[in-house]
Amino acid sequence: MGKRAALLCGAAVVLAGSVTAAPAATATTQAVPLAWKKCGTTKYPTLQCASLDVPLDHADPHGRRITLALSRVPHTAKKYQGPLLVNPGGPGGSGLTLAGFVAAALPKEVAAQYDVIGFDPRGVGRSKPALNCDPGYFAPVRPDSVPRTLRIERANLQRAKSFARACGEKYADVLPYVNTVSAVRDMDLIRAALGARQINYFGYSYGTYLGTVYAKLFPQRVRRAALDSVVDPTGVWYDANLAQDIAFDDRHRAFLAWVARHDRTYRLGADPSRVEAKWYAMRTALGNAPAGGKVGASELEDTFLPGGYFNGYWPYLAQAFAAYANSKDAGPLIKAYDKFGASDASDENGYSIYTSVQCRDAAWSRDWHRWRADNWAVYAKAPFMTWNNAWYNAPCAFWPKTSLPSVSVANSKVAPVLLFQSTGDAATPYQGAVTVHRQLARSSLVVERGGGNHGITLGGNPCLDRHLAAYLTDGTVPRGTGAVDAVCEARPDPKPLTSKVAATSARGAELHQLIGFRH
Repeated sequence: MGKRAALLCGAAVVLAGSVTAAPAATATTQAVPLAWKKCGTTKYPTLQCASLDVPLDHADPHGRRITLALSRVPHTAKKYQGPLLVNPGGPGGSGLTLAGFVAAALPKEVAAQYDVIGFDPRGVGRSKPALNCDPGYFAPVRPDSVPRTLRIERANLQRAKSFARACGEKYADVLPYVNTVSAVRDMDLIRAALGARQINYFGYSYGTYLGTVYAKLFPQRVRRAALDSVVDPTGVWYDANLAQDIAFDDRHRAFLAWVARHDRTYRLGADPSRVEAKWYAMRTALGNAPAGGKVGASELEDTFLPGGYFNGYWPYLAQAFAAYANSKDAGPLIKAYDKFGASDASDENGYSIYTSVQCRDAAWSRDWHRWRADNWAVYAKAPFMTWNNAWYNAPCAFWPKTSLPSVSVANSKVAPVLLFQSTGDAATPYQGAVTVHRQLARSSLVVERGGGNHGITLGGNPCLDRHLAAYLTDGTVPRGTGAVDAVCEARPDPKPLTSKVAATSARGAELHQLIGFRH
């Protein structure tokens, strides 16, 4: 979904807690074979691409069609284990390049046994139509995210209302069908077009929710499913965002404590509370005088948010922080904003899908008084991202299409599912994995103890990757006696920036560029 866009309709009648599996005989069996063409890149030369037309409304399979963009790294081994669909999260993330990454990052002998399939979900990237509700919506400088005055609150409310209105006006005929269940039914059409009786699945972040909903509707069609950084399905989506705020504040403080430990490099103080005070002083200064005319208080939050997803960014963020705080040198900070915080057309597309899916997937309060009270209460404990996150999701309070009932993913029918979760994940806090482990009766949970990254497999932790490889090789899952089935220790936090550190963190950085932020 680019740098930013990170966290129900069709043929099924969906009631809260009562999604049922799709019947075996459906329109999904009437697929046209895919026409694959070479679309390799220098990094992933074996990538192939295809497109698939699917119904806009799955309840009307002969009505208007839309197009999904697909990618593939084909299997090369004699032993073939079927398609492995991959999804980077979002909602709004493009999975086309992720297929190449996964095929390259898995052990060669494992990847060779699968057709690794990437896809752009409906409305995303190269799929058609691709949504962009309001180009330039995140252009700097935005109003301060913290609504300390009525004027600031009104400015932010007007922005949220205008975005929701723009989506409704531009895509009135499409919005009712942009949601998780429709995307799940698209996945089953992909399965059918691949000529497969079952799929294997590997999803990050929101991709874990996509996978659990697919397993709920089509349990007999899931051969294997690995879910990394697990969405709590009981918090979809209003409560999940409030829970994120607490976790991101904790993760930001972990970053500030890391800066304090490296005071010899950054000269911001050895006391984390002193470093924190300097960070908020920087925020106040930028709110009064944006750096380069484009990095204000809200843009500063956008810039440092990725550090909550991946600690490999900490050295870059610390360097920019120190330059500004110590020398009033805004150059590194502006560069960091351009790298981590600024939005392009891909990010705008990702955000348009993020809102379209989340605002439609489940009920959101339309009472702004409740939003105000809830977010001020959380802000008192967790000031780092609470209001920034509130405004990011605020269009849902004014969305032109009513929400649909949320999905219960509880499942005793699906094959064993393998879950991965770090204990300090901010975007999908740890409790979500515990909840899904309990709701998927045959699942196993692998925990990265002491880790805080979001998206942890294929990012450089060999213990986690061994569990993933064993599962994809022959279905092996760990079985423990308690709530957790296996534990892997987190890798050490990075060192201050050197060429050696940059080289050793390259794979993790590539992964996090693909799964993006704002899940």
